[in-house]
Amino acid sequence: MSAGWIEEIKWDEQGLVPVITQDAETGAVLMFAWMNREALMQTAQTKEAVYWSRSRKKLWHKGEESGHTQKVVDMRIDCDEDVILLRVEQTGGIACHTGRHSCFYRQFEGNSSDGKWQAVEPVLKDPEKIYK
Repeated sequence: MSAGWIEEIKWDEQGLVPVITQDAETGAVLMFAWMNREALMQTAQTKEAVYWSRSRKKLWHKGEESGHTQKVVDMRIDCDEDVILLRVEQTGGIACHTGRHSCFYRQFEGNSSDGKWQAVEPVLKDPEKIYK
């Protein structure tokens, strides 16, 4: 039996909803991911972020391998009821599998004809030391 609040969400054709994850203290956008009903329910129950991995086709408890879990401070839904915002405390300060604080570490520089994506955030920890 599902909780009524979860039925208010407008799930896509695959039963997923996009999730933006934000650092509760700084407001920095850490990452973007997807959740299915089970991931969202587990997140609400445990107060730790659980996502749906589209590539692996399974639930993914953020930090299960790296230890960089996300403690949920609050969970919000947008006005169209089709995007979730998680505000989290990021364990270890690393949200990205590249060892950076945020997955959004590359910034566009230049113009439309000669632009490029430039890394503007440092690697905080070598990913080879995070994932064994």
